[in-house]
Amino acid sequence: MVRPSRRREMAQKAVRDKVIPIRLACAIFSVSETCYRYEAKSNAENEQIANWLIRLTDNNRSWGFGLCYLYLRNVKKYPWNHKRIYRIYRELELNLRIKPRKRLVRDKPDALVVPLSINQVWSIDFMHDQLQDGRSIRLFNVIDDFNREALGIEVDFSLPSERVIRALDQIIAWRGKPSIIRADNGPELVSARLMEWAAKHHIHIQHIQPGKPQQNAYVERYNRTVRYEWLSQHYWERIDEVQEYATQWIYQYNNKVQIWHWAALPRNSDWPWLLTENPTSGFG
Repeated sequence: MVRPSRRREMAQKAVRDKVIPIRLACAIFSVSETCYRYEAKSNAENEQIANWLIRLTDNNRSWGFGLCYLYLRNVKKYPWNHKRIYRIYRELELNLRIKPRKRLVRDKPDALVVPLSINQVWSIDFMHDQLQDGRSIRLFNVIDDFNREALGIEVDFSLPSERVIRALDQIIAWRGKPSIIRADNGPELVSARLMEWAAKHHIHIQHIQPGKPQQNAYVERYNRTVRYEWLSQHYWERIDEVQEYATQWIYQYNNKVQIWHWAALPRNSDWPWLLTENPTSGFG
């Protein structure tokens, strides 16, 4: 069945091309003369509807005609009916939109700062695991960002801010204090108690941006090593077993990292100190 709008177009074409009277063309194509002579009048309201539809579909890429119509009628209280809005919606070809293949461009996080010496930046983070009986345990990891040296692993069922401070004090006693400690936004690491301790020791706590774990990439990569090299390789019955193994593993890890670090350095006359420096120096 041919729609009236299509029959009107054919009648108008016949009048233009074959120069036949309008009355005869209307009779041939079964179109009333009123329908033949009808011309849609563009008005300010149609432009307003079009502007609204473009704005809504640009700001809400997942919205179709239904949500646009409900927003205009129920939220904005416009009296336009659905047929009028849908006609303009189709004229704008908004019904032909497709889902984009590429993701929207996101804001890039701040670059990860590379420290130039030891004790310039430490990174801290928590890990979770469980004992064989199902009880959850937590690990508090501390590393030096300069050479990725593991400074400590504290293990317990609960590690509130007081335990975090005690672990940091123990490390500072033999290592010296850092200038900056990089941390995420966990409750223990944003507590007022930790902020007071840091201010007292003139240490800046640098919290990463929420939802940007890559800004704490050094310790996140270290956490992966901890988990896959030993934490997930054993069934742990007691928490002191985990703590003892972690302490022994830190020594092995630091010496292995030192060997890799030295193997990567150039061995020529420009580096005479390589022949005399103790390879294990600088690692507590």
